[in-house]
Amino acid sequence: MLCKEIMEKIENVYPKDAALSWDNVGLLAGRDDKEVRKIYVALDATDEVVEDVICQKADMLVTHHPLIFGGMKQINNRDFIGRRLLQLLGNDISYYAMHTNYDVCRMAELAGNLLGLNDTEVLDVTGMRIQPETGEEYPEGIGEIGSWQKPVTLKECCDKVKKAYGVPQVKVFGDLAQQVSRIALCPGSGKSVITQSLAKKADVLITGDIGHHEGIDAVAQELAIIDAGHYGVEHIFIEDMKNYLQEAFPQTAVISAAIHHPFTVV
Repeated sequence: MLCKEIMEKIENVYPKDAALSWDNVGLLAGRDDKEVRKIYVALDATDEVVEDVICQKADMLVTHHPLIFGGMKQINNRDFIGRRLLQLLGNDISYYAMHTNYDVCRMAELAGNLLGLNDTEVLDVTGMRIQPETGEEYPEGIGEIGSWQKPVTLKECCDKVKKAYGVPQVKVFGDLAQQVSRIALCPGSGKSVITQSLAKKADVLITGDIGHHEGIDAVAQELAIIDAGHYGVEHIFIEDMKNYLQEAFPQTAVISAAIHHPFTVV
């Protein structure tokens, strides 16, 4: 199977034009005519991942977060991004990233399903897309908002989050005894969706990368925050994309990076 054939099938489900304007998705390095017999899936193209891709003799690396975001004027071994790219290219490994197009088309839905949310809708609408089967338009965007049938305490909500995403701890802004039932969810960084969460009457926003000021300001407006970490929720991409690729390309081996949270709380 050629790299470009794999890309075409991925982009039929996760089109590049669904990505946000600032993003960088698609084939970021390597050949689209590369023969791919083994695909490696990871959240980030870290040093450890790149080394493992080479060790596992994979032909294609697929990550969620792009290694290249802005323009690069130089690619050399004096910079950590350059070193990783040189390793991938030197071993003839094609590198593909699918970031906010995956977020828009799949991430929040998957995260919401794992959390058992009902009556969901898009949290931050970024555009409209046409349903091919019916020709009807539907909203797409970042995050989702839904509810549970019975309210729970914020503390119980934290326990649900830890169980759903396999995280050892979360950071919480809000009264642990308060009742919550309307849940806003934004895997990854959710600072930008606090306004939308408030507008849609969420009791709590579950996300990552929330700073001190965002957290206390949200609570002042009666929105609790559960910060499960950027990696904490988004690592669900790895298993989901591995399963998708195995089903879509049964003749191609698909392996994935081990779940490894990037920091430790001591």
